[in-house]
Amino acid sequence: MYNNTLKNWSDSSYLSKNNQSYIEQIYKDFLKNPDSVDSSWIKIFKQLFIEKKYEHKFFDNLTNNTYVQLENNTTPNESYIENDTYYSNITYIQITQLISYFRTYGHQHSTLDPLKLWNHKSKNHLLNLKNYNFSSKNVHKKFDMNLFGINKESMTLSEIYQFLKKTYCDSIGIEYMHILDINIMLWIQNNFESTAGIFNFNSDEKKQFLKEIIAAEGIERYLGIKFPGVKRFSLEGGDALIPMLKEVIRYSVCHHNIKEIFLGMAHRGRLNVLINILGKNPQDLFNEFSDKHQTTFGSGDVKYHQGFYSDITVNKQTVHLSLLCNPSHLEIVSPVVMGCARARIDQLLKKSTYDNNKKEHNTVLPISIHGDAAISAQGIVQETFNMSKADAYDVGGTIHIIINNQVGFTTSNIHDIRSTQYCTDIAKMIQAPIFHVNADNVDAVIYVTRIALNFRNTFKRDVVIDLVCYRRHGHNEADEPSVTQPLMYKKIRNHPTLLNIYSNILNKNGILNINDTSNIINAYREKLDKKCCILQKWQPIHIRNSLHTNNLNNNNKTTLYSNKMDSQYLKKLAYRINDIPSSITMHSRVEKIYHERIEMALGNRLFDWGAAEILAYATLLDQGISIRLSGEDAGRGTFFHRHAVIYDQNNGAKFIPLAYFNKKSDEKGSFYVWDSVLSEESTLAFEYGYASLSNNMLVIWEAQFGDFSNGAQIVIDQFISSSEQKWGQLCGLVMLLPHGYEGQGPEHSSSRIERFLQLCAEYNIHICVPSTPDQLYHILCQQATYTVKKPLIIISPKSLLRHPMVTTSLENLVHGSFKTVFNEIDDNIIPHQTNHIIMCTGKIYYDLLNQRRKNKQYNIAIIRIEQLYPFPAENTRTILDSYSNAKHFTWCQEEPKNQGAWNYIQHYLHSIIPSHITLNYVGRPDSAAPAVGFFSVHQQQQKKIIDDALNLN
Repeated sequence: MYNNTLKNWSDSSYLSKNNQSYIEQIYKDFLKNPDSVDSSWIKIFKQLFIEKKYEHKFFDNLTNNTYVQLENNTTPNESYIENDTYYSNITYIQITQLISYFRTYGHQHSTLDPLKLWNHKSKNHLLNLKNYNFSSKNVHKKFDMNLFGINKESMTLSEIYQFLKKTYCDSIGIEYMHILDINIMLWIQNNFESTAGIFNFNSDEKKQFLKEIIAAEGIERYLGIKFPGVKRFSLEGGDALIPMLKEVIRYSVCHHNIKEIFLGMAHRGRLNVLINILGKNPQDLFNEFSDKHQTTFGSGDVKYHQGFYSDITVNKQTVHLSLLCNPSHLEIVSPVVMGCARARIDQLLKKSTYDNNKKEHNTVLPISIHGDAAISAQGIVQETFNMSKADAYDVGGTIHIIINNQVGFTTSNIHDIRSTQYCTDIAKMIQAPIFHVNADNVDAVIYVTRIALNFRNTFKRDVVIDLVCYRRHGHNEADEPSVTQPLMYKKIRNHPTLLNIYSNILNKNGILNINDTSNIINAYREKLDKKCCILQKWQPIHIRNSLHTNNLNNNNKTTLYSNKMDSQYLKKLAYRINDIPSSITMHSRVEKIYHERIEMALGNRLFDWGAAEILAYATLLDQGISIRLSGEDAGRGTFFHRHAVIYDQNNGAKFIPLAYFNKKSDEKGSFYVWDSVLSEESTLAFEYGYASLSNNMLVIWEAQFGDFSNGAQIVIDQFISSSEQKWGQLCGLVMLLPHGYEGQGPEHSSSRIERFLQLCAEYNIHICVPSTPDQLYHILCQQATYTVKKPLIIISPKSLLRHPMVTTSLENLVHGSFKTVFNEIDDNIIPHQTNHIIMCTGKIYYDLLNQRRKNKQYNIAIIRIEQLYPFPAENTRTILDSYSNAKHFTWCQEEPKNQGAWNYIQHYLHSIIPSHITLNYVGRPDSAAPAVGFFSVHQQQQKKIIDDALNLN
């Protein structure tokens, strides 16, 4: 009965922790003078004192484990408290306070720093037993720990205090009291308090840990001797990362049925991980150090940026390991890791009988390794954390490991590198638990690793391990770190290595002697000398260098796409995807759009842009090719044109026609459409990772406006445009970038075509500017079925989405194909009578066409370039050859002269047009900004461009 009453109280809104301070003050007033508080409170407090067995639980629920410290002279009225009940209750409250404070603040006093440089200037008095002034009656009394939510035998005050210090203030610092989910809090609390810092690894396990420490130190020392002064970004000081990652693989495979692990990390310790975790042959690494390694594709990259992919056998189970390629833009790989992981999750779920929401069947584990300076400083980290539980990006939790060597490049002063106590505080935004651990305590590191893996498996959420270590050398091996960190490096020079520390512990405990350790060291060194794979227990089944090795350097894009389908098939398909069930109540504007699309399917109306795009997806889905479309407003479309998602106006439910029309067939493709988080960099990096690993799938990322892609420039520069040349990494990602000058200002006009064109070389990407719906239809179908994957940049329209001239017939969709360049379409233009050729791309074509028709200038031909890269030189030359009498050639564009395609395309056009004829430029003059901010000025500029182009003689 009392429990029910207690629950009713604690569940009451006025007893929530939001009112904590207020209730605590009432309670203090009650203790001083019960008559000073309302009678209802007197009744509650009186009953709680009488039922002292349950009293602490009420306050635990009420104040979330935080209690008011009672004043020494606070004594309640004796008429309400009999005998020693009051003093006993005070003791229980104080003990509960003490436990709560250790759970909340214990990490601040943990021995985390191997160098002991951390100075706890503000010692928290709440963790000092003397400050509680416990009654002498209760000092030697044993207390039932179950009353405090701790599954332990009865303890004295001294034993309780030592238990709390061992649990919360030893080599592990635990931050979890910021988490609102009480189930997560209790899970973490129970897992750590049940062991109280006692790890109980057996002798065989400890021997294995030592072997892995020997491997971590061994490769670094070997490289340091063999290649002195050469950059390798040593792991020394953070050697515990190797046994930690080994344990991640062992434990996750054996206990959580993990079959694939995706790992992202920057350069620190990367070579060590390649050799000791993924099984890269040391000979290959030594060749790279000796400049003997010859890449078979593109430019290649430095050795500490390269990825590696291997299948490893662990306890007779195979696990696929992927260390993803990563440039020097440290944290950018984190969302790529998530994208790769999500691609595999979606593929596996599609093959299984489970639906996409059942992440408990997840056999894929993503791991992100961060640097302490980078994780707290780089915005991509916040963006990636923000995505972690969003539906479009959820991977069932990522394990985050921080190699916290307490110094970035040359900066270690905490006031210079962040504004928070810990580098991991950023993770609190998603209420992730944070486990700080001293990297010199190997057993603690392994224990925390197992807890983190169990947490991730239980709650499907991110978890953070802060591996507090140090950096034995400078930022690279040629640096002299004592120049900027003299005190730190005095400590480091005299600090024993992890191998010395752990081997001494095993020697002291009689597990291994010095000779045993020396034999293991020599055996590892011998393997390196023989230049063979050093993996011992886990012999790799297969090792490969790249995720996709087929068709590298094959730029002849043989396509599987066939447009040989009859009109009836496409008509029926168009009808099926636009025939919305009557049970769905559409918005009137959306209903009109779908009614028009039905008319298009019936042949009564020409297809517009949105209808052709949706039909392209349906065509691919019906052929068994899946689609993933994401962007900030991808479902509806920024410009109210797509409506791939319909919202029922009565209940708000989503209806996705493309996911509905063939949902009963396992042989058809799956359609995923996601409105993304309000970000460009992390989301584009995620989609790059997804597209690089997805199979039989078209992956599309749409910018809200093309201009916004500049927020993801790192992804474009370091991955999309160059990953094949640097790493042999293929990717078929499509980027839709709305572009066009309609007077909407500098940030809503240009997708910065010039930047993409500057990145074009070695057939690395395709850049297209389709100007008709059928062109979009064919390029999407073509992209999805290419045998060689290349990124496709589509400069997509805005105002043309509903332009009356931008339509296409069903016949063009059925029998047409993507054209890289369009010849003049007006029958009134006679080629041999044409003396002026205007070449252009995109929206301005229709402005030129309309004005030319008004002017009846039939001696001017307008040529549309639909593919900017690779430039269709032969097709363009063939078209221009038919205008043998042309004396004027003009390139016309909307963008300023220093932007757009001009600087790129003029070189190609000069090589095609007759050498004695000048190529003219018509467009906006050079400008620092992409466009003007006033509509009236825009109109004047646009009119001048069109008039100048048509009147140039």
